[in-house]
Amino acid sequence: MWSNDKELFQLMRTKLFPAVVGDILDTMGFLHQFFAPSIKPLQMNMVVAGRAMPVLEADVYELKSSSGHNEITQQPFGLMFEALDSLKEDEVYIATGSSLRYALWGGLMSTRARHLKAAGAVLDGYVRDSNEILELNFPTFSHGTYAQDQGPRGKVIDYRVPIEFNGIRVNPGDIVYGDRDGVLIIPQEVERDAISLALEKVSTENRVRTAISNGMSTVEAFETFGVM
Repeated sequence: MWSNDKELFQLMRTKLFPAVVGDILDTMGFLHQFFAPSIKPLQMNMVVAGRAMPVLEADVYELKSSSGHNEITQQPFGLMFEALDSLKEDEVYIATGSSLRYALWGGLMSTRARHLKAAGAVLDGYVRDSNEILELNFPTFSHGTYAQDQGPRGKVIDYRVPIEFNGIRVNPGDIVYGDRDGVLIIPQEVERDAISLALEKVSTENRVRTAISNGMSTVEAFETFGVM
């Protein structure tokens, strides 16, 4: 049904929704793939679908380390600029590891990511410059908005490495898929089966919707189609 990522992600944005993919992942034994419901889009109609580019954050307590032994702590924002510049087309900047004391994403980062044709950003934290992000219509998911800067409070310490976001493993290249109802991770090794089965389920649900609209009971619909 698709021959490349561009076709796949367009299909996901137009024909699918995260809830149905989550249902399929449940049947495949992947029962914990949704992030906490506190992760919401900056604007309710935003949809994110792309490959994970995981980013690992950490709290710090000064802009540049005055003593210490880690070269990263000597750099303002750590490796954040390198991580951002490494984004490829249809990738999602997905960051975790820090506390909720400051914003992990902002307007200038969105501008750079948009130029690189990234698919979106998903943050286990806050975003700021929300008006700029909304003007760019850049799909951004987070705990909400908060103006406080991460400069003297947090740094990116690594990127393109496996992370755990809300306890869910995210590997580079996994699919990040989200809308206003939730964000989930589709492991790369099962993505083709998961998406194919989800498309079948959507087709069946459409038939169920038509049958119920025409008066069929929910009991009969479930017995007939096996979907509800």
